[in-house]
Amino acid sequence: MNEKGLTLLEVMVALFIFALTATSIMKATGEHIRGISTLEEMTMATWVANNELNNLLTERQWPPENNLKGSVELGGRTWHYQHLVTETQDKEFRQVEVIVAQDDKMESVVTSVKTYLSNPNPAPVAL
Repeated sequence: MNEKGLTLLEVMVALFIFALTATSIMKATGEHIRGISTLEEMTMATWVANNELNNLLTERQWPPENNLKGSVELGGRTWHYQHLVTETQDKEFRQVEVIVAQDDKMESVVTSVKTYLSNPNPAPVAL
């Protein structure tokens, strides 16, 4: 009697291999999806920060207001930001950092962007 077919042990080994493969694929897919949402979040937060820095450049207020807080809607979310202005060694420049978070208490910071602003009306230099 030469019967062809799979033994129970062969079927169980095949199912075990399939289960391991499926688990690995599901884990990789989940990590990929989380990575995409993090990337989207960082991109939008960076846009908010860059928009705020551009607003500062166009306002040309000197010195820029420190600790200014606000919020803006972008991509169906509310983003909260805060300006941190720091003096530099050169009195005609200020470092401005815009911090962007998802909450108004600035506890879950997503990103921050720094730039330097110059005084739009510098003091005359004596020669």
